[in-house]
This record gives sequence, C-alpha cells and structure tokens, in this order.
Amino acid sequence: MEIGIDSFAAILPDPASGKTPSATERMASLLDEVQVADRVGLDVFGIGEHHRAEFLDSAPAVILAAAAALTQRIRLTSAVTVLSAADPVRVFQEFATVDLISGGRAELVVGRGSFVEAFPLFGLDTRDYDALFVEKLDLLMRLGRSTRVTWEGRFRPALDGREVHPRPHQTRLPIWLGVG
Repeated sequence: MEIGIDSFAAILPDPASGKTPSATERMASLLDEVQVADRVGLDVFGIGEHHRAEFLDSAPAVILAAAAALTQRIRLTSAVTVLSAADPVRVFQEFATVDLISGGRAELVVGRGSFVEAFPLFGLDTRDYDALFVEKLDLLMRLGRSTRVTWEGRFRPALDGREVHPRPHQTRLPIWLGVG
C-alpha cells in the first residue's frame, strides 16, 4: 500500500483564527507540508491544477520543482494536470525538468479537469472538451516514448521529427490517467 497527499493549494481562512493567509504565506505553508510528508515517510505528494481565485496551483510543475529541491525521497506528482488546456510538449518538458531536479521522483497525472475555467482562459472551446484531451494525450504518450517525434493533430501545430528536451532522469516518466 502507498499513502500520499494531494493538495489544491487552497487559500482558505484558518479554522482557529478566521484569518486568511496571504498567497505568499500559503505557498510557504504548502512547501512546509511537502517537507513534513517527506520526513514522515509518505510515498507521494500531488499538486492539482486550477485557474480559480481560491487555489494557488495554476502552475503545479513550478510548485513541484520547488518541493523537489526541498525533499529527498517523496515522489512528486500533479493531481491532475489539465492536459486538454495545455501544450503536451511544454507539459512533458516541465515534468522532465522536475524529474531532473528531484533525481527521478516525478510523476505526471493527466486529465480533462473537473472545472472548465482553463478553456476560455487559454482560448479553447468547451465543445472540443473530449477531442482536445484525446489528441493531446496521444502526443504526450509519444513524447514519453521517444526523443524525436513526428506527429500531426487538429489543435496543435505538427511536429516533424523534432527532438524534445530535456529528457527525464527516469528511463520513462510515469504518466497516469486521472479521472473523476
């Protein structure tokens, strides 16, 4: 059995004092939480992705990179990366970088997202909800298997034998499908 924590980096009032921390204070607290999870031996810590005022996790790879530099053993993952609203090449590069910083402790959980606020933010049509995910997942999986990728789709410019770097520390970056 494995035990871990997923966080959306919610910025909520303290239940005891009623005071809402600043975004800076909450981010520092989140990084402290990851360090404690690492020290007590939890297996994994995940950071979600949302583009809403009550969450600070719009850039999970950045948070995980900071956590990688502060921890030794815990695996670090997204929970989930909203792949439909992202460029799979950039997602792969970001998580390969987290994997390098962490010495091979990064994982990637991708999904469609339970909220659709990212779609209008990034100029995407919610009518393409399913098609975007299927296409982008195909490209992400190809990137995980090969440095040089030839690929063509409807929503992103084609890749014609392009090399994608950096490559992760691990032979293969673990990519999981997150559904809800």
